Amino acid sequence: MAQIQYNKTALLKINKDLSMRENALPVLRSKESALRAETRKIRAKIKELEFGYAATLALLEPMQRLWVEFPNIIKIEKVNFKKKKIASLAVYIIESIDFNTEEINFFTYPSWVFQGIEILKKVLQLKLELVNENNILESVEYARRKTTQKVNLYEKVQIPFFEESIRRIKRFLEDQDNLSKSSQKVIKNRMEAALI
Repeated sequence: MAQIQYNKTALLKINKDLSMRENALPVLRSKESALRAETRKIRAKIKELEFGYAATLALLEPMQRLWVEFPNIIKIEKVNFKKKKIASLAVYIIESIDFNTEEINFFTYPSWVFQGIEILKKVLQLKLELVNENNILESVEYARRKTTQKVNLYEKVQIPFFEESIRRIKRFLEDQDNLSKSSQKVIKNRMEAALI
């Protein structure tokens, strides 16, 4: 770390830095544990969404031949997000999805196309939610790693360094004070001896 200056000003600054890190450490630890818990929740939600998506696709397997004939009439117009805070980390969750469906003639397409539109909307919504949850998981994991690094930096590097620095500066200042007092005693004894 940085070079230590052996004076009272440096001692005050190091004491201030040490107390700041000791006060921040519990907050960082609680943030780290909250992020870990949130990561577990998000992973469980992703598994649930993956299961739902796979189940929906499995239900559609018998109708796979029909999807080749499905017209290109549905598009995602807009995905609306809502901001949510997770342990002071801002993430965006899907609030709603706006689809743009072209006007179709009932007589032009088979009747299953209208059910297909709803099924396709459901599949697209599941897929978008799955992608969004994976993005949220990435953000939360990144924030958790950074918080863990900061906790480790404070616990294992900076706080021990500051404590050691304080101890060394105090010893140095005590030694300086003792040397000053002893030299004053020597001078006083010499002056007394010279007067006699």
